[in-house]
Amino acid sequence: MRERFITSLITAIVISGINAQNVPAVPKLVIGLTIDQLRTDYIEAFSAMYGERGFKRLFREGRVYMNGEYDFIKPDQSSSVASIYTGTTPYYNGVVGNNWMDRNSLCVVKSVDDKSYMGVYTSENVSPKYLTVSNLADELMVSTHGQAHVYSIAPTKEMAIMGAGHAAKGAFWINDETGKWSGTTYYGTFPEWVTNFNDRNGLDFRIDQITWGPYLPVTAYKYITTETKQLTFKHNFTDERLYKYKKFKTSPYVNDEVNKLVDVFLNNTNAGLDDTPDLLTLGYYAGNYDGKPDNEYAMQIQDMYVRLDNTIGDLLDMLDRKVGLKNTLIFITSTGYRSPEPEDLPEYRIPTGEFHLKRCSALLNMYLMAIYGQGQYVETYYGNQIYLNHKLIEDKNLNITEVMTRSSEFIVQMSGIRSAYSSQRLLLGAWDPKIEKIRNSFTRECSGDLYIEILPGWKVVDEYSNSVRVEREAYSSVPVFFFGYNIKPEILYSPVKVSAVAPTLAHFMRIRAPNASVVAPLTGIRK
Repeated sequence: MRERFITSLITAIVISGINAQNVPAVPKLVIGLTIDQLRTDYIEAFSAMYGERGFKRLFREGRVYMNGEYDFIKPDQSSSVASIYTGTTPYYNGVVGNNWMDRNSLCVVKSVDDKSYMGVYTSENVSPKYLTVSNLADELMVSTHGQAHVYSIAPTKEMAIMGAGHAAKGAFWINDETGKWSGTTYYGTFPEWVTNFNDRNGLDFRIDQITWGPYLPVTAYKYITTETKQLTFKHNFTDERLYKYKKFKTSPYVNDEVNKLVDVFLNNTNAGLDDTPDLLTLGYYAGNYDGKPDNEYAMQIQDMYVRLDNTIGDLLDMLDRKVGLKNTLIFITSTGYRSPEPEDLPEYRIPTGEFHLKRCSALLNMYLMAIYGQGQYVETYYGNQIYLNHKLIEDKNLNITEVMTRSSEFIVQMSGIRSAYSSQRLLLGAWDPKIEKIRNSFTRECSGDLYIEILPGWKVVDEYSNSVRVEREAYSSVPVFFFGYNIKPEILYSPVKVSAVAPTLAHFMRIRAPNASVVAPLTGIRK
């Protein structure tokens, strides 16, 4: 009896050792997929329309956090992707959004613009110069002495550059004017495999033959209701001319284009085939076509998720064939924002109003002149922020803290304002969860002196950007999926920080976390 027990124990140990040897010490390939505007509620709402290879497989075999949260307000493509891969917030990584106001020039700056570097297959001049800390791609390149294959592929330059960081070997996005995969000389020599794809099989050769219609019978699209019944839809890009590639990038077919270049990458490199971990950061799109509201293009947004489900399935199958899912660690998350929604109809009597940023700035300047004398105390405004004239305030020997405090007290008396925060209050004031999220979106270099918090439901009229948006602050979560390499399947509903993704992946790859990442890695993920 004792001998049988010992024999069984030895057999179990041997089998466990063999199984352990089948899983590499570190993942051979890490895939990071950020899906622009992906919504947890839509993933669940449209689940009856999915096949078995995409979302259902992720839920069945992956570790799924249903309530991922960003630690800052108003994420967009640039700030969210920067946060994911740096493991921190705009306060530390310097990327507060796709655009911001430069305090010195009073001109709007784009997050990846840099005239020091030329574009490849594009006239755009871009680099990651505004990203002020390291990201996961940088740390992997440092740890492997530049041996790792580290690339980024996304529909837009913002997602591609923020995923690639400073040290990657390349970042590629679809040019809005030509449809070619573009890059920048910042990352050195443009790979021949991208050039060959552009010259032989580029989107510009095929776009006029692409037509988007319903993937499923139109009766299947019943999960979003509209006042005007939508019978079907059909979009092609031939007649768009100057805007056809921009509109194409808001269709589900852009995700298939990303997969095409991923396939070329895997076929032309030895990524995932040696003991050095490699990293490929990807971007997909899951918003509505041409940025239209979901209640206007109800069938399109549902079809977007159906086709996205198929494209994710195609990506998983491709990785399994080329590298093996047991060797590949995949994570998927969202940029965490949504296209602006239209205002509610008056018949529902939801409280609302209009707040004009330009008018607010003008009234504040008149108020400060009444107190301190003539002068242009308000230099400009951008977003929900107001920029004061520091030189004038200094020349008049005024106390900047007093000016900010009086300005805040004046602004909160206006209709539609819930609160106004001075930059000093954000940096030095009493802590609460709301102030922390606003502070995490603040940087000294480009943020304003006053941040205005508008009441939910109110329309913000921004004459600077010529836009009108409805202010909404409802809780919004994003999904976070881990899949593949030694991942223990489980669905969890406790909130987690998206900034935990980077240190978690670094832990898996046995490299340093990015240098401003202070969040602990997620635990309990391995089998």
